[in-house]
Amino acid sequence: MIPSFFKLTAATCVAVLVLGAPSSAQQPTSDDRIVSIGGAVTEIVFALGQEHRLVARDTTSVYPAAALDLPDVGYMRRLSPEGVLSVNPDLILTEPGSGPAETLDILAEAHVGLVQVPGDYSAEGIVNRVTSVAAALGVEDEGAALAEEIRAELDAAEAEAEALSGGNRPRVMFILSMPGGRINASGIDTRADGIIRMAGGENALPEFSQYRILSDEAIITAAPDFILMMDRSGGGDHATADEELWSHPAIALTPAAENRAVIRMDGAFLLSFGPRTADAVATLAAHLHGG
Repeated sequence: MIPSFFKLTAATCVAVLVLGAPSSAQQPTSDDRIVSIGGAVTEIVFALGQEHRLVARDTTSVYPAAALDLPDVGYMRRLSPEGVLSVNPDLILTEPGSGPAETLDILAEAHVGLVQVPGDYSAEGIVNRVTSVAAALGVEDEGAALAEEIRAELDAAEAEAEALSGGNRPRVMFILSMPGGRINASGIDTRADGIIRMAGGENALPEFSQYRILSDEAIITAAPDFILMMDRSGGGDHATADEELWSHPAIALTPAAENRAVIRMDGAFLLSFGPRTADAVATLAAHLHGG
């Protein structure tokens, strides 16, 4: 029997935006041609065993490796309607933040099923993503089973993180990039904020939401115990060497610099908020709490 919780989530959380589209766009069949926008959504489609219906993905969809064999329609925040429509999709699944809005409007006007998958950056948000994608694909039973499995894994990972912390939640500053030596860091209401909290840490910058370029004073006041960054080997502002990080005049005055405490993790793994997030929580918690 499918728990009523999952039935309610699937029924209420999936938002299908279809303008003049046929009813089959709202009730996909096994023949649908699906474009997946967003790493978590793509991972969920694979985890549900529905990858055979995918005809394209966005640039952020890099896991599992088989996803890389699909045509890339571009970065999720800078999609062009021409790129997406070039693969002749019947249904497009998107994560929050996909766009721009003008592109989504054009896709809807093109009579393409457009499902905006909900879910915040928490365990509950991940469960909602799974059941919503499953509902959009017409595989609610598989979605309920996957959601239950993921929920158990997330509960276990968060409990272990709490046990490792012993109630001591270190202050963590997630740095997205250092353009021109300036620190672009995460406040609340971000994926980084969510994963830090789930792993038993405290966001060192709770005073603002989203991302912000910080003043030296703000960095020193934040006093992070750890710096968290994406592990990028391709260069650019996202790939900051330790020497550059610790030589920053404000970072150098933090507890993190004193202990050379920087954590680097693959961004798609750390920030996806999809089926692998329990593993990401466990990995980050081990770094933060010495587990």
